[in-house]
Amino acid sequence: MSAAEALKAVRAAGVRVGIDGDDLVMEAMAPPPSALLDLLSRHKAGIVMLLRPADEGWSAEDWQIFFHERAGIAEFDGGLSRGQAEACAFACCAVEWLNRHPMRSPPGGCLSCDCGDQAHDPEPPYGVESAGDACLHSRCRPALFAGRKAEAVAALEATGIVAPANLPDDFGKNWGM
Repeated sequence: MSAAEALKAVRAAGVRVGIDGDDLVMEAMAPPPSALLDLLSRHKAGIVMLLRPADEGWSAEDWQIFFHERAGIAEFDGGLSRGQAEACAFACCAVEWLNRHPMRSPPGGCLSCDCGDQAHDPEPPYGVESAGDACLHSRCRPALFAGRKAEAVAALEATGIVAPANLPDDFGKNWGM
């Protein structure tokens, strides 16, 4: 059982769990069963990590909420099957993660390589941010996108959101890039 699954089980039993520094704090209408306390004890470090906000201000719980909101919208408002809705929600989470973790290229350089601007393959601006342009050679695009997709998938999986088996591999088309 993962820390995310343990947290979900404890919450399903009516126990609210939070953090105070590195300690878990609980609120419940009645004392929780010892099995739940054991579960919290075994997964304490992982649960603390899930509940602690990350550098960008979102905790793993915030990502879980974002994911489930998107899946619900896609399923109930969009008419998708649950599996399709979760794939769509995962893609939304990945795009949100990428937006929150932008890349900047060095002045006059490519995001992906150090070869500089070449006449036969110029570095067109890929995006313009307040901190500077993000330039990228066309030949560098596939490798960069694959690496960024892998970063997003790994970061989301660390929050307990697992990539669905039917996640499309066409990064540019379905991931907003």
